[in-house]
Amino acid sequence: MDVLLNPVIISVLVLIVLSLLKIHVIFALILAAISAGLLAGLPLGETVTVLVEGMGGQSETALSYLLLGIFASMIAMSGIVKVLLNYLMKVIGKRKYLLIFIFVAIGVLAETVVPVHIAFIPILIPPLLMLFNKLKIDRRAVASALTYGLKAPYMLIPVGYGLIFHGILATEIQDNGLDIALSDIPYAMLIPVLGMTVGLLIAVFVTYRKQREYQDIETIDSDSMVSEELTETRQTVNHVITLLAIVAAFVLQLSFDSMIIGALGGITIMLLSQVIKVSRSDAAVKEGVLMMGAIAFIMLIASGYASVLTETNAVDDLIGSVSGWFDGTPHAVAAVVLLLVGLVITMGIGTSFGTIPIIAAVFVPLCMSLGFSPMATAALIGSAAALGDAGSPASDSTLGPTSGLGADGQHDHIWDTVVPTFLHYNIPLIIFGTIAAVIL
Repeated sequence: MDVLLNPVIISVLVLIVLSLLKIHVIFALILAAISAGLLAGLPLGETVTVLVEGMGGQSETALSYLLLGIFASMIAMSGIVKVLLNYLMKVIGKRKYLLIFIFVAIGVLAETVVPVHIAFIPILIPPLLMLFNKLKIDRRAVASALTYGLKAPYMLIPVGYGLIFHGILATEIQDNGLDIALSDIPYAMLIPVLGMTVGLLIAVFVTYRKQREYQDIETIDSDSMVSEELTETRQTVNHVITLLAIVAAFVLQLSFDSMIIGALGGITIMLLSQVIKVSRSDAAVKEGVLMMGAIAFIMLIASGYASVLTETNAVDDLIGSVSGWFDGTPHAVAAVVLLLVGLVITMGIGTSFGTIPIIAAVFVPLCMSLGFSPMATAALIGSAAALGDAGSPASDSTLGPTSGLGADGQHDHIWDTVVPTFLHYNIPLIIFGTIAAVIL
């Protein structure tokens, strides 16, 4: 019973219920954080102070989102969007599944070989919404594909963000007393990622296979932002410069490991080349902030929420409360309980990378006492960390897809991204993560 009264449990329930009732995620996060603080005995004023101070932990990410939104609006204003749309319509035709799995492939590349993470989504997806509409694609299928592309690669492939994830996982396991090699992590994560793949196929080919109607709504009225008619030659030059700006943004991001520098580089090129007139830059900023501003604030508040949970020691109390349940418990049952604990923690914190150090400190000794192998322990911790990330309202794995798919106001963050990804990835992760823990 004490577990059910834990501030983490109750605050995450507050977050989920309010989100499902279509209370905006910003308000849901604030109320969840306040409930966690009050339940842990923190005064209201101190809780709010910790929340606000903790928001700085995601300030770089929030600024990155805003600048990427502005850059995306400039790209749309350049006129290259219509050219891209016409080209893709000729190449793809009516093969909607080809288009969906192209986004899976792009997501894989964005996490590994070209580690730009979610940076491609606000740039690439909004211009293609008209194409989605023509093909009558259910955007929940696209959201599932994008989230899979953002998560499965770093869980399995030790390249780019995957190498970071594997390094954190191996280091934390080793630091807590269990010997495991970095090269063992991909094998430990293979079965859980197989579960996510099953979830992806079900989402695309079963759950969301039917056609869905959307209205054709311009995400950015680029025509109204052009002050003069451009010659065909100048239009071609603008398109070439826009492509160069996109490439430059990616190169700068990779070179400096900063989405901020990358976005600023692209914006600077667009302005200096006069693809976007300085007099029109206000319109670009307005559209970009409108597109990405709410998501940026969600990331900030999510960071503050995580700080409240850390300040109250509620996560440690939760893990300590359930650790006594496992005496004589079969491995399969223990694995399910551990994965559920990881789900609750990550739902609140919103990042699998940040959750690993928190849960590894207790999971490793507990797994050792229960007789789990190092590979099984890695599978449990990796899956537990990934669980909430795939279905948290405050995770960039869900916020990223919504930022693109919801650009025209026809894609709900909770019901069209969070709920589909939660059902299609968290359920398989629990099932396949348990299988991995038992057989490895």
